[in-house]
Amino acid sequence: MPKIVMYTIDWCPYCEAAKQLLSSKGAAFEEINLTGKSAERIKLREKSGGSTTVPQIFIGETHVGGCDELYALDRAGRLDPLLA
Repeated sequence: MPKIVMYTIDWCPYCEAAKQLLSSKGAAFEEINLTGKSAERIKLREKSGGSTTVPQIFIGETHVGGCDELYALDRAGRLDPLLA
């Protein structure tokens, strides 16, 4: 399984939903909480190609995007192969 990194903040329902989906798939992930870390959020914006929302999810070298994109991958049947 590729390394999964998810950037989050406290009190974010989309972050919780994304974590729940990955957990339901048995996928371990590294969570990087950006609450109160403005310099880290700037780095994330650069890494994600300009995205400023959370969560931002990376599976291996693939930038998935946010919660909506993660669920869309799952609905399309493309998340499981990406996690394999």
